[in-house]
Amino acid sequence: MADDVKKENAGEESECKLDASGMEQSILGPRRPMSDPAISVRHISVAFGGRSILRDVSFDIPRGHTLAIMGLSGVGKSTTLRCLVGLQKPDSGEIYIDGKNVLTLPPNEFDKLRKRIGMVFQQPALFDSLTIGENVAFGLREHTKLSEEQIQRIVAEKLSIVDLPGMAHLYPNQLSGGMQKRASLARTIATDPDVILYDEPTTGLDPILSMVINELICDLQRRLKATSVVITHDIRGALLVGHQIAMLHKGEFVWRGTPQEFQNTDDPFVAQFREGRVSGPIRVQ
Repeated sequence: MADDVKKENAGEESECKLDASGMEQSILGPRRPMSDPAISVRHISVAFGGRSILRDVSFDIPRGHTLAIMGLSGVGKSTTLRCLVGLQKPDSGEIYIDGKNVLTLPPNEFDKLRKRIGMVFQQPALFDSLTIGENVAFGLREHTKLSEEQIQRIVAEKLSIVDLPGMAHLYPNQLSGGMQKRASLARTIATDPDVILYDEPTTGLDPILSMVINELICDLQRRLKATSVVITHDIRGALLVGHQIAMLHKGEFVWRGTPQEFQNTDDPFVAQFREGRVSGPIRVQ
């Protein structure tokens, strides 16, 4: 299934249109396309209280591609995302997004860059006191000067994309867990981000709802041509959404390759994780 989806997506043209000056139009206004690679991480290390969380991690993600990062809990996956979005400063190394070193950018420049980055958390993290429509519109009202009519049109469009049409008037507690996840996705994509970071987006969902979310991630990548990082334990999901898959173990990438290579490799780390075996180089603490 993963290969079929990738072939279908590869044959479709980007919905991002460039004007005569090479700028693309977005909800946040004209902007130039991101550089390639869109994300470049160089030798980052993070330690907490003397415990090493990330050790000399490096990777590139081409513009418009998705990297799925897998591994046991506590090996540094979420820390990697926090470093990318600026919530955690690494002890050493460099992080480039759109060719800019986010660790040295002035605050005002980093704020501009962050508007092009969307993040989906493990929990939907919706505002309980706001309707679903108001949740989706939150970033639009904070970061744009769009009219209310334009905002409502965008909200309806994004809710339709995640298969929640006509639900803008409902509150989060009126939706199921899977519907809340989809509403959270709609809020993330409301401003057409160039980079989307997913922190275990299918946590707590049954296999069918997990596949619904994973297929939505693929659809969003096709529509937005976004560059994405997906942290997940869901092997089926990683095979579907990832152009590349990386295994993180004790703060280091121990393997990286394509979904097909992940399925066929006899690498001991991947084989143990893929087959759910207790014996192997991965030791559960």
